[in-house]
Amino acid sequence: MEKKQTAVEWLASYIKGITDLNCDEIIEQAKQMEKEQIEMACNQQEFEDVDGLGICETISKGQQYYNETYGDVGHK
Repeated sequence: MEKKQTAVEWLASYIKGITDLNCDEIIEQAKQMEKEQIEMACNQQEFEDVDGLGICETISKGQQYYNETYGDVGHK
């Protein structure tokens, strides 16, 4: 599957195309913030009923989704 481009990646390539300013550190911070937001949005909780006790188990799928959809964009 072809990896998608995040909004921050698009903006970074646009900025780099129109200016000679070195914004790499700021761009990397923005990419990390965006990645964390996407992962948090994709995290889910799954509830299991073990012997009627209603145990709650958190299943984190955000990082898996991000990597499958966008790749590890912070290290391109």
